[in-house]
Amino acid sequence: MTIPVVHFRFGGVESDAVGMGRPYTVVYDGQCKVCGRLVKLLNAWDKNDEIEVIPFQNTSVLDRFPWIPSNSYAEAMQLIGPGGQTWQGGEAIEKLLKILPFGGVFGWTFRIPGFGEQFSRFYRWFARNRYKLGCGAHCQSRPLDVIWAEAEKASS
Repeated sequence: MTIPVVHFRFGGVESDAVGMGRPYTVVYDGQCKVCGRLVKLLNAWDKNDEIEVIPFQNTSVLDRFPWIPSNSYAEAMQLIGPGGQTWQGGEAIEKLLKILPFGGVFGWTFRIPGFGEQFSRFYRWFARNRYKLGCGAHCQSRPLDVIWAEAEKASS
């Protein structure tokens, strides 16, 4: 799913520099150990430095990307591209494979009929269960909406 972009004007000039110097920004769950491991892999893979990676717990996220509903960060990884175009979850993974060097080695699978839909289903399942898949004992008993509410409260 893509999210519509809201454009901002400052002093009559439209702002399109949402990625703070890099063409793409990935916003992920910084409290999830599985996500943290995947981010290390992403950073190593991004040889062209095209992707900025920040946790959604960073206090600047809501200000930098105001068109993304706050609960979307708890539900799925967000990928923000040039002009503020936004992808989330499985679609963000598919887009990353198009951006990253040699991503086509894996990205071709999205051309198989039905694969993208199945992968998106798997991603949603993974996102709902990520705290049970290696984050630690303290996360397994905490639902995502409670964790997000605490993060949102801390940034206010």
